[in-house]
Parts: sequence; C-alpha cells; structure tokens
Amino acid sequence: MLECRNLTCVREQRVLFKQLNFMLSAGEILHLEGPNGAGKTSLLRLLTGLSSAYSGDIYWQQENIIKQRESYYKALLYLGHKSGIKPELTVLENLQSFQRLYSTQADADLFEALLMVGLVGYEYVPAAQLSAGQQRRIALARMYITDCKLWILDEPFTSLDKHAVQVLEKRLIKHAEQGGAIVLTTHHELSIPESAYKKLRLSAPAEEEQYV
Repeated sequence: MLECRNLTCVREQRVLFKQLNFMLSAGEILHLEGPNGAGKTSLLRLLTGLSSAYSGDIYWQQENIIKQRESYYKALLYLGHKSGIKPELTVLENLQSFQRLYSTQADADLFEALLMVGLVGYEYVPAAQLSAGQQRRIALARMYITDCKLWILDEPFTSLDKHAVQVLEKRLIKHAEQGGAIVLTTHHELSIPESAYKKLRLSAPAEEEQYV
C-alpha cells in the first residue's frame, strides 16, 4: 500500500536520515523508533505530504503521492502533535464536522466513538473548555468513525490513562485486521503482540552530516 524509496530528509542544513526505504502492506502496523531528533515526526510529515523530501519518492498503491494528492488524502487519517480540532465547536460538533468533510462512515455512532475515548457527558461542551488531554481524545475519536485505509499517528497515546490506552491498542489491531495500514510513533511500550507489528528505527543524525 505505502512505499518509500530512497528518502533523504534535511532540516536546517542537517541530514536527519538518508536513502530510507520501506514498504507497508495492508494489515501491517509500523512503529517508528529512535531518539529525539532522529526525524520521526519529520518522516511522518513527509508521508502526509505536509513537507517535501530532499530527495526520494513516496508511493501509495504503486503511484507517486504527488500525482494523486486528492485520492491519497481521502485514504489518509493523520493525527499529529496538534489535535486539529475547532475550539469554538462542541465535542459532538467537532466529530460531526469531521464526518461531513471527510466522507467518513455516514452511519457511524458518534456517541459510541465518544464512549470509546472517555468523553461521554462532554458531548455539548465547547472544546475550548476542555483540557489538552480531553481535546486530544476528540481527535482520537475520529479513528472510530473513519473509512481511511492509512493511519499516520504521532504519539497517539499521549495524555491517555491505562484503560484508554488498552482501548486504543485494540482499535489499532482491529484496523489492521480489516486491511488497514498504520504508521505511528510512540514512547509508550506497546502491548500489541510483536507478530502484529514491525519496527523501523531511525538513528540520531551524525554531526558531520550537513548540507550547506
């Protein structure tokens, strides 16, 4: 489904990684590992098309994402460091907005999604009145109502309690079992069976590797 060929990423004249190659098939979960500064978030931004690589290409269904941006974005669910919610809307309105804009499951039970992320009782509260952790949960609720095949998740377990973590891990496994693909970064020790995901480790950039 997703393939990276010879990706090189340069930020502030420093090489974060170079000649990176990997493939992700339907039903696979890829866990990006590496120390701070290794380029994990930068790689996710390349995969989402939010940043450009110094060199190399990214393919979705064997076609370069540059040539099929619209169809690629329809297949992509991205959750970055920022929650990407509208603070002036209520919790429920945020999900309804996402549902309309991204053609997600029309019959999805939004209240069930909120139950899964622990936000039942907050449906009609403006997002601006919630904590950062609760706002994060609104974003995570999208994973329960979306049809997107590819999920790119940057630290999805941040600010979640033990129960919410377990629920989210089960959701990741279910998405993969249904033929989806996931790329994620996390400092959380995954409880997912090792047979259900694979790892890609990025090393810290060498001091001498600079592009002027």
